Amino acid sequence: MIYMDHHATTPVDPRVVRAMVPFFSEKFGNAASLNHRYGKEAHEAVQRARAQIARLINAEPSEIIFTSGATESNNLALKGAAGAAPDGKNHLLTLSTEHKSVLDPFKRLALSGFEVTHLPVQKDGLVDVEELKRAITPRTILISILFAHNEIGVLQPIAEIGRIAREKGILFHSDAAQALGKVPIDVRKMNLDLLSMTAHKIYGPKGVGALYARRGTLLAPQIDGGGHEGGMRSGTLNVPGIVGFGKACEICRGRMKKESARLLKLRNRLLVGLLKIPGMNVNGSLKHRLPNNLNVSFPGVESGELLKRLKNVALSSGSACLSTSPEPSYVLKALGVSENLRRSAVRFGLGRFNTEKEVDAVLRDIIKVLRRRKNGADAG
Repeated sequence: MIYMDHHATTPVDPRVVRAMVPFFSEKFGNAASLNHRYGKEAHEAVQRARAQIARLINAEPSEIIFTSGATESNNLALKGAAGAAPDGKNHLLTLSTEHKSVLDPFKRLALSGFEVTHLPVQKDGLVDVEELKRAITPRTILISILFAHNEIGVLQPIAEIGRIAREKGILFHSDAAQALGKVPIDVRKMNLDLLSMTAHKIYGPKGVGALYARRGTLLAPQIDGGGHEGGMRSGTLNVPGIVGFGKACEICRGRMKKESARLLKLRNRLLVGLLKIPGMNVNGSLKHRLPNNLNVSFPGVESGELLKRLKNVALSSGSACLSTSPEPSYVLKALGVSENLRRSAVRFGLGRFNTEKEVDAVLRDIIKVLRRRKNGADAG
């Protein structure tokens, strides 16, 4: 089976597995137990991983807080910033197309008395920066903008928004689950105060992530206990997972430019083939987009039916978190895509181990399925 659903998750790189394995057995110590060799060994491994992750985004190791993944990181960033806000500040800014792990925490904060503004996006999925500026008020605490979209792959103008936020003295958060390791991220140059990350989108293990929190950023902890992670996230650290996350970041740092160029070439090969299908529509900006993403609609065929017939290809119609929902994508609706095209949308997520041969095989399978379906409909 050909796997092209890398926005949902990625296979763990064999080099990452090798780095993790010892920490399940002979190096099994608790990173908080510093009075013996086992604990010190685990602690040193965690600190090494913290540095590996920090280097990938140009942060300090002390600014990395380990979590269970991007969803927890988003919750800590958003609820934490709101909970630590000074009196008189109760306004939060985000986009209508954000991931549910941003929209839902904001929904809960709204129930607690915070005012949340959901900015629309343009037809290409990009935010209108001038509209964002106008939405800022003296009460604004934080702006949260997805770095790279999980469905349509669109890259927002993070550096430009970061400059505005810094000038206004507003915290700036971005969910970079999809962007990390694929496009350059520099938290200093981009004026990011908070950045959510996860390991399983960059060929690391599931169940481990991190939040970058700029030194001096005040957050109200969401998990209390033993005071781990500087009091920001209590709980025994997942040492094997953290080691794997660090190794995955190290690999990305060394090969990101070359890998992104290869993925872009594969993506363009896929696009050229799909453009031969009459009526095929690309959703979201092609110019401002992740190199490995393509979100397209095939008019007249529902994505569920198409995916069911593509027996040898792993694809999705959108976010893995919403795969059981019968409703078409709220993201594509926000872009003004018609219901017919929303229901026929398919997301391609290319990855490290995909090949040109696989791209060609997927194209053949899609064209074959669509041709059979058309011939069947014509016969009927």
